[in-house]
Amino acid sequence: MAEPPHPHPAYPVGLRLSGRRVVVIGGGQVAQRRLPALIAAGADIVLVSPAATPSVEAMATAGEIRWERRPYAEGDLADAWYVLIATSDAEANARASAEAERTRTWCVRSDDADAATAWTPATGRSEGVTVAVMTTDVHGRDPRRSAAVRDAIVEGLRDGTIAAPHHRTRTPGVALVGGGPGDPDLITVRGRRLLAEADVVIADRLGPRDLLDELPPHVEVIDAAKIPYGRYMAQEAINNALIEHAKAGKAVVRLKGGDPFVFGRGMEEAEALADAGIPCTVVPGVSSSISVPGAAGIPVTHRGVAHEFTVVSGHVAPDDERSLVDWPALGRLRGTLVVLMGVDKIGAIARTLMANGRGPGTPVALIQEGTTAAQRRVDATLATVADTVIAEEVRPPAVIVIGDVVAVGRRDHE
Repeated sequence: MAEPPHPHPAYPVGLRLSGRRVVVIGGGQVAQRRLPALIAAGADIVLVSPAATPSVEAMATAGEIRWERRPYAEGDLADAWYVLIATSDAEANARASAEAERTRTWCVRSDDADAATAWTPATGRSEGVTVAVMTTDVHGRDPRRSAAVRDAIVEGLRDGTIAAPHHRTRTPGVALVGGGPGDPDLITVRGRRLLAEADVVIADRLGPRDLLDELPPHVEVIDAAKIPYGRYMAQEAINNALIEHAKAGKAVVRLKGGDPFVFGRGMEEAEALADAGIPCTVVPGVSSSISVPGAAGIPVTHRGVAHEFTVVSGHVAPDDERSLVDWPALGRLRGTLVVLMGVDKIGAIARTLMANGRGPGTPVALIQEGTTAAQRRVDATLATVADTVIAEEVRPPAVIVIGDVVAVGRRDHE
């Protein structure tokens, strides 16, 4: 009766390779995938290969690895702690593997796992935790299953569905989290994890509301629009609420739509927290200025059409003395103009742009509720957009895109 290919499971262990010699034989796609982790581990890496992919060559050029541009030769594994064999030359792989066996160097082979003395697990990382998965039953290894299990665990750690509490005192503070344009899947991994760890969430109306339903019952969710203002202005009241909850020892998330620093008053909150001595973490978000046009099939730049894009706030009209936007200069630009918070001012904006050089026929797209199930796109021109907004009953939140890129997606599909 034939012996099973792997009668004994592999013994899992973490190698501390910092400053230790590691030899990689072969500079192809396998090396390209494996080298970044070895570099991150601080290994002293020598690549032996006559050729390499552009990405691997860039690592050598940057000084992250040393590259000896030649085939494997006997003695290359001298003083090595670990070797990765990943060439298409079976004979060279066998000779290198034999040398590793003689020198007692742990050896991974991309072409023949059964001949290797070490296997590379499917690995993933989340907030200081490395997850490594190998399937090693008597029926053999199954890398696809290992990857699937790893992905499930890492995703669970990141989104909080797998509880992994820190066994240390948590420092109270505030995280300013950009929630993205609306689709809950477009929040960053870090933002979603911090939400899962929060005690208090102070949320904007334009944040990804669906994520709030996933929070545990003990989490206090506060609608920023409903914070009592009293003698304070709205922003001051929000700042005070952040400080109050953080000083009470709570982990606080300020959940905002888009990115905290793109018309989100995030810096005002960060400064208030700093003045109060409250630790603050800023988590960038996917800005609606780029993501919403993209979701509607509009590239904000396109080769031969637009080499620039400008994002402006339209919450005050061009003729309002409070406006800080140089609208005449925008009228003279040739690139894409993205206007946020400008639905009710679009008529005045369009007239000002046309008066300063933009053609009346310049395409305009209004994308309402971008990236959500309620998303809709309304097209017009600078000359017609004011009437179109009224006729089509376009309502905020909507991102307005002005420029020839608006017609690119439609043209490509005609």
